[in-house]
Amino acid sequence: GRRSVHCGVWACEGMNRAEKATLQLRACAFLGMLKRSRTYEELAAETAIPAGDLNRYVNGHVLPGVDRAERIIAELAPPVLEAELRRRITIDTEGYVDNSGVVYDRQFLELVAPVAAMTMDAPDADVVLTAATDGITTACAMAAHLDAEVVYAKQTRETAVDAFIESRQRLRSGIELTYYLPADAIGPGASVLIVDDLIRSGETQTVLLDIAEQAAATVLGMYALIAVGDDGLAETRALTTAPVEALWHLPAPSHPLEPRSYTPPPQPTQRQAEN
Repeated sequence: GRRSVHCGVWACEGMNRAEKATLQLRACAFLGMLKRSRTYEELAAETAIPAGDLNRYVNGHVLPGVDRAERIIAELAPPVLEAELRRRITIDTEGYVDNSGVVYDRQFLELVAPVAAMTMDAPDADVVLTAATDGITTACAMAAHLDAEVVYAKQTRETAVDAFIESRQRLRSGIELTYYLPADAIGPGASVLIVDDLIRSGETQTVLLDIAEQAAATVLGMYALIAVGDDGLAETRALTTAPVEALWHLPAPSHPLEPRSYTPPPQPTQRQAEN
C-alpha cells in the first residue's frame, strides 16, 4: 500500500507494519549520517534525544518508536539535509553549480526522498518524471520511496521506439531545447510528480510540464534539490497550479549567466539503426 501523507506530516495510524519499519529505518539512517561529523553528545544536544538512545539507533541495536521516527524525519531532517546539501555543492566563479557530490550519493538522496514527499504531499504519484541526466538519480530515489514508476525525457530519440512525445522550448539564447519521451511511458490520467536536480531558468521544467500535459497526465507537483534565484521558480509556478518547491533556494549570481554551448549528439543513421 501507498504511504499516507496529510498536511506534510506522516499519518502513522494509516501505515502498515512494513511502512512503519521503513520510516524507522530511514530515521536511523538519517541519524547515522549526522553521526559521521558529530559526537553523540553533540547529536543529543541537536536532536533532544538522549545520547544512549542515539548510540543504540545508529548501531542498529534498537529502532526508534514510530512517533519518534516521524519527528526525526518531519522536524529534524529538512534543515539538516539543506545544510548538508549546501556543504556538498560547489559554485564556480561564473556562478555555475557543481552538484555531483549530491546527485551521485544514493544514501543522501534516499534520505531526501521522504522529506520531499512530505513537502509535496504527493503520496499517490503513479509516475516520477525527470529529464536526463542529472535528475535521474533524484527521481529514482523518489520513485522508490513512493512505490511509483520512474521515466525520464531525453534529448535524443531511442532508435527502437516508434512513437514519441516531443517537446520543444526555445531558450533565451536562441538555442532550441528538445526532449523526447516514448509515447507509452506515461499512461493517460496518470498522476505525475516532476523531479529535477536544479531549477534555474525554468526552461527544462517547462518542457517537462508540456510532456506531462501531452500525455494527458495530472501533475501533482514539482520538486528540485536546488533552485537558483527566483526567475525559474516564478516561471514554473506561473505554468501550473501544482506546488513547485526546492530543498534549498540559492540566491541568483550577481551577474547573468551566459549559456554554455551545447551541441546535440548526432542522431543514428538508418544503417546504424539497422546494425
